Amino acid sequence: MLKFEFWSILEAALNVLILFVILRIFLFKPVNKIMNERTRSVQDDIDSAKKAREDAEELKEQYENTISEAKEEAKNIIMKAHEDAESERAAIIKKSHEEAEQIVAEADKTIENERKRIIRQAQSEIADLAIEAASKIVGANVDDEKNRRLVDEFLSNEEGGNK
Repeated sequence: MLKFEFWSILEAALNVLILFVILRIFLFKPVNKIMNERTRSVQDDIDSAKKAREDAEELKEQYENTISEAKEEAKNIIMKAHEDAESERAAIIKKSHEEAEQIVAEADKTIENERKRIIRQAQSEIADLAIEAASKIVGANVDDEKNRRLVDEFLSNEEGGNK
């Protein structure tokens, strides 16, 4: 059946060894090289994807920070505008009050001047009437200037006593 011959076994072992060396040189090395390149390519793709994800997360964070800053700035601008409007409103109200007070003061002054003018006019008319009445009572025409001075003095004394 089976015969074991040393030279046949040696020849078979040498053939397997030669076949192994030839396969290793021509098959295993290129296949390993292709496998290593493919592994490196897949790893590069994975690293690239990780980098892209990190960049995307960083951009997202920057975007969120920018949005947050923009919202805060908009809020500050609105608050500043509100404060400016409020201070402008207060300034306008203050100016209006000052103008109103000035108008009232001028009106009071005008009223006082008009009152004094009317009192002087009334005193003058009263003096004229008193002089005329005194002249008729006395029957003689006395010095108008002297009588006017007396009546004015009397009315001034009366006016000072009434206040």
